[in-house]
Amino acid sequence: MSEVSRVRAPWVRTRLRTAPGAACALALLVALTACLAAAFPRAVDRYEDAGLQRAVERARPDVTSVSVYAGQSDPLMPQRMLEDALRPGPLGVQYERLLPDVPRPLAVDRDQSTYGVRTTNPRPVPDPWLPKPSGIPAKIELAAQHGLAEHATVRSGRLPRTDGQVTAATAAVEAAVSAETAKSLHIKVGSVIHFPGAGHAPLVVRVTGILAPRDPDGAYWSGHLLLRTPSLITVPNTERDKYWLGALLLAPEAAPALLGTPADPVRYWQLAPATEHLHSYDLDRLKSAVASLEGGPAMQEMRSVTDPSTDISTGLDDVLTAYAGLRGGVRPLVAVAAFGTGTVAAVVLLMAGGLTADRRRTELALLRARGASLRGLTGRLLAETAVIALPAGALGLTAALLALPGSRALYATAAATTVTLVACTALPLRAAAAHRIVRIHDGRADVASVRPSRRRTVVELTLVAVALAAVETLRRRGTSGDQLSALAPALVGVAAALLLVRLYPLPLRGLARPAARLRGAVGHLSLARAGRTSASAVLPLLALLTALTTAAFGGSVLAGVAGARDHAALLSIGADARVEGSAPLPSGLPDRIRRTPGVRTLAAVSITYQARPNDETQSMRLVGVDPRDYAELAKQTGLGAFAPGELRRPSAGGALWAVASPAVASRFGSRTLPVRLEDGSTVAVRIAAVRDSTPAVNGEDFLVVDRAGLNASAARPTALLLTGTHLDGAALRRAAGGSADVHLRSEERARYIDSPLQSGAERVYAAGVAAGGGYAVLALLLSLLRAAPERAALLARLRTMGLTRTQGRRLLILESLPQAVLAAAGGVLTGWATIRLLSPGVDLTTIALASAQTPVDRAELHTDAMSLLIPAVAIVLVTVGVAGVQAWWTGRRGAVAELRVGDVR
Repeated sequence: MSEVSRVRAPWVRTRLRTAPGAACALALLVALTACLAAAFPRAVDRYEDAGLQRAVERARPDVTSVSVYAGQSDPLMPQRMLEDALRPGPLGVQYERLLPDVPRPLAVDRDQSTYGVRTTNPRPVPDPWLPKPSGIPAKIELAAQHGLAEHATVRSGRLPRTDGQVTAATAAVEAAVSAETAKSLHIKVGSVIHFPGAGHAPLVVRVTGILAPRDPDGAYWSGHLLLRTPSLITVPNTERDKYWLGALLLAPEAAPALLGTPADPVRYWQLAPATEHLHSYDLDRLKSAVASLEGGPAMQEMRSVTDPSTDISTGLDDVLTAYAGLRGGVRPLVAVAAFGTGTVAAVVLLMAGGLTADRRRTELALLRARGASLRGLTGRLLAETAVIALPAGALGLTAALLALPGSRALYATAAATTVTLVACTALPLRAAAAHRIVRIHDGRADVASVRPSRRRTVVELTLVAVALAAVETLRRRGTSGDQLSALAPALVGVAAALLLVRLYPLPLRGLARPAARLRGAVGHLSLARAGRTSASAVLPLLALLTALTTAAFGGSVLAGVAGARDHAALLSIGADARVEGSAPLPSGLPDRIRRTPGVRTLAAVSITYQARPNDETQSMRLVGVDPRDYAELAKQTGLGAFAPGELRRPSAGGALWAVASPAVASRFGSRTLPVRLEDGSTVAVRIAAVRDSTPAVNGEDFLVVDRAGLNASAARPTALLLTGTHLDGAALRRAAGGSADVHLRSEERARYIDSPLQSGAERVYAAGVAAGGGYAVLALLLSLLRAAPERAALLARLRTMGLTRTQGRRLLILESLPQAVLAAAGGVLTGWATIRLLSPGVDLTTIALASAQTPVDRAELHTDAMSLLIPAVAIVLVTVGVAGVQAWWTGRRGAVAELRVGDVR
């Protein structure tokens, strides 16, 4: 008898060959999710770093630089030692020793850092040719700063130099000046300035060159701004007495000559921070480093290198604190988007594993019945999934690292690894839970007949309780609370989905009975099929509802940010554009502006900013308008709309009717009010209406009157308020001709985007909304593809019984609609409820307006109809489209054509 050889086919290879489409779909899902998960922390790092670097760059270098000052050492030291301490050699050695003492992560930009000696007490110089605006002599500061040749271009003359060794007794030195200093102080090459001496003749400073800074905004020139730009100083306690203050740049070797002046020379080392090495995740360490420099161990180390009396000052700590406040207002909102999108992605991954386990239920049950152990079955499923998920997760991580270089990789790797682990374990764990007990035959498990277990009820109630706690936390503490508050929108979506899953069978049962009485069988059959959907198919409903809620919340946040900026810009400008001058506008200007392309309406107003009612010291704004034009403008902008008739011509008492702010109305009531204008004239005003705002001015104190009742001087327009689409700022400025300033609402709106933190957070929110919508569609497609083979077989059987193609298409569509319609309606309702519940705790002011001064106190979250309706409608359309395509494709297959019996075309 021949021996029969036993051949074992590897499990993983066999499964991949059997279902290559499912394997590719899982790989694509894992790669995409891992890429998004890994990209999120890197994107946050990038825009937070950009925000910190922008904050430091926008601050003045004299604020962000670390300035190390050391006065003269012991005055009793020998003169030679004092002079040697000011020479470039010792100063350079100390500079090189100071750099390692700067604590990390604060790095020094060596190209913009410098050192030298300068006077701290500018002295008046007697040279009569220097400008004297008020008869007061100009004051001059002397500075011998290292690196002048590398940071300046000689416009005329040459750089200063020394002849021999300079000492405190040197009588003459050479200097250079910046081009701005030369222009303001009338200095030329060859000019001689006599700087006062200490007990001897003045120090003669001959100007040998005029310099143009190569980087005028860099820390080298702007760390001590006087070196580049002179200042016109107003004498304290006076308004008109002024004098010029400028600086002369000596050669570094000439620094000892400053000891012969009474101007108190000091040594200094100016350390500019390297902005490209500043990272937001190091913010706490950066603040600690700055604190150490200002009064900690770093200061002591620098004093040991320079002098015990060395002082260190910087404003970098204030910049870091302001940035930390801005970041603290933006981060919680970004966390809400991250937790929401992450929850949706996790639900979809778990749903994919659950649907795969449900599709292979019969296969796995048969293996268990034939003796497969639960551990062995789970291990094989884990290996099968890991072979697909691990390379896909690595591919997604690699794509994220390459797409967003330069950020930390640790958090990105952790996020991608988490996604991969969830994808690997979803199928094995779901299969282990479903097949822990060996069953030969399972009873009906459709959604209309299965009763939820007590364990499931406890879990659902726990999730509902957690969701309620999250909502209450967010309402009380805002988004700046703990992570539970950031999970609130996603938890509300999960709780609503669980409730809808419970309610899902009820409408199906209610509709099945009347549908049975209809003549056609398609309606009744479709409802029966929808009611017999597997209970595990409710997972897509959970994914859909969570995704729709997250997308609706994120879309409303973006719409709220845009709305807050639009409203703030409208309050600031008063219309789509504003043309305003400091004096009455030329008479022909309104006509020129009106003819500018894009202008739809124009309202001319005269604004008196210092009107005083009843001769009070507190002033208010009085606005003279044309009632008809201004009323139309107020109606279009929504700022204090009123009827033109409310601004009637003077009454019998001669008073002008006025629209007043609530503050003015509460102070003066409805009695006749005399108002003194800036030209000394007086006009009688009587309040006819009260409005919270008005286009011409913003604030609490204003009166709007008919300018026809004002005198000729007060009635002349000082501002033009324009409305229109696609207004051309350049054309408006050309029409104004320099006689007035032009402000556009669009330009004002752009000013509120003050930091990369804002734009970066908005991009993250937009990506979260897109990802939520994408996962919603993906969840729907996965659920429809899961049921596709069963529906194809059903159509094949029904076609043998005479079902037409139209009826088959209608059957698939009606069968798919209940779950899609329920998810869409539930998503809209849940999104609306979530926004209404959470809006008291969500403050969009920081992300919308940052630190800009605006008339808006708080930007609130409001429901955005488009964010609610578009994803919901898309879900229904995709459902109908996929069902129709499946019916069409099934009708074209040869097997279906062979199974048809008696179908007459």
